[in-house]
Amino acid sequence: MAKSPILSGPVSPTPAILISMPHSVILDHMFHLPLPIIEKLARPVIVYLVLVLLLRLFGKRELAQLNPFDLVVLLSLSNTVQNAIIGDDNSITGGVIGAFGLLAINWLVVRALFRSPRLTRMFEGRSATLIRDGKVDKKALQRESLSVEELVEVIHRQGFEHLHQVKRCELEPNGTFYVEPFEPSVADKQHLELMAKIDALTAEVAALRG
Repeated sequence: MAKSPILSGPVSPTPAILISMPHSVILDHMFHLPLPIIEKLARPVIVYLVLVLLLRLFGKRELAQLNPFDLVVLLSLSNTVQNAIIGDDNSITGGVIGAFGLLAINWLVVRALFRSPRLTRMFEGRSATLIRDGKVDKKALQRESLSVEELVEVIHRQGFEHLHQVKRCELEPNGTFYVEPFEPSVADKQHLELMAKIDALTAEVAALRG
């Protein structure tokens, strides 16, 4: 008669225990808050403010995500500060309170920045002019830790082939690039030509009706 195989190692009793537990105990385990509410609210607020300060200190290129290394840093930040935000807590109540804390502090900061342009400049900083009248500001590139190759890649994404075609290029505080050409772009020229044709057709139709 064949014997049943013997399982090596300890068998976790967790599934059997959960099945035998009453629903009230399971719900209590899911929603039980092991940390004080004040601490749950303070943790995301502190981490939020620290991250804002660090991104302000380390420049705007992290937000621009110019290369895979910057993207890895941003993706790793969420895992790095996860335990600092939630603490020793996996409950649904703790997650809801932490999410509320993050949304609340973000709402307060956005409202404060909206009402105070001076506070906005202090938190977000000013835009950095990288190209002025077709000439690259190498000191500005060095301050933002950008290379000329990365700048060329940026203007290529904007539809320009050469740096001298760009009248002005700025790196905004939110990590986006503003590029202003010397002449209207091809799309702008086509739009102007289309509008001129529409105006001409409108005039002809009005003349025929008259």
